[in-house]
Amino acid sequence: MSLLNKRQQGQVYEVMAERFLQRHRLIPVARNFQCRSGEIDLIMRDGDCWVFVEVKYRKQIHFGSPAEAVNWRKQQKLKRAALFWLQKNGLSSEHTAFRFDVVAIQGPDHQIEWFTNILVEG
Repeated sequence: MSLLNKRQQGQVYEVMAERFLQRHRLIPVARNFQCRSGEIDLIMRDGDCWVFVEVKYRKQIHFGSPAEAVNWRKQQKLKRAALFWLQKNGLSSEHTAFRFDVVAIQGPDHQIEWFTNILVEG
């Protein structure tokens, strides 16, 4: 995997995450949606719910787990990009079911953890 650049490595982990989510009956819609606000790694469907997925990989957890890398700032960028995507696709954020998930991939054995609905605002 070390022969690949960062972008290519990211794509490998995104494919891994997408396949994992497909095994859990989510349907892929888009990968690497980019806009001024940020990027969404995966956009999936879970029934009637749109799922915006951030994929994070860490070889080691010396500096925190992959899930911990999705901090408040990253969550806000993800939220802005998702709201833009919804609007661009003619969907109202007030009348559309959606959530934000994280797929964390860790270590040389690529252990996968799936965190659903990570962005809950009160």
